[in-house]
Amino acid sequence: MIVIANILVVLLISIGVIFTVVAVIGVLRLPDVYTRSHAATKSTTFGVLCTLSGVFLYFWLIEGDFNIKLLLGIVFLFITAPIGGHIMGRAAYISGVKPSELTVKDELEEVVKQAKKDRTSQKMKSDED
Repeated sequence: MIVIANILVVLLISIGVIFTVVAVIGVLRLPDVYTRSHAATKSTTFGVLCTLSGVFLYFWLIEGDFNIKLLLGIVFLFITAPIGGHIMGRAAYISGVKPSELTVKDELEEVVKQAKKDRTSQKMKSDED
């Protein structure tokens, strides 16, 4: 049983390290802030999730210590990291950071233009009142 647990722990931590290294390479090599944030949030989230799962299983199966703090860390990271990456990408877009020339389609452009138009019309209505 201990051998299987050790293999599982080493496998999870190794997968976590591989995905984290891939994320670092993506952040260094990708052309713009949007693709970099994608690499930083998606791959790193999975990498850290695997690493923390391996650590959790090590403490639980080998040391006999069920650590709820690690589970809470896994859940918190799984929920917050993708949302944070999405919000940072949206903020970069709204602040005017242009995507790479390699970008094929800009699906957010029409939505932002409509939101700015709606905000301007609401501001004009409130100034008239």
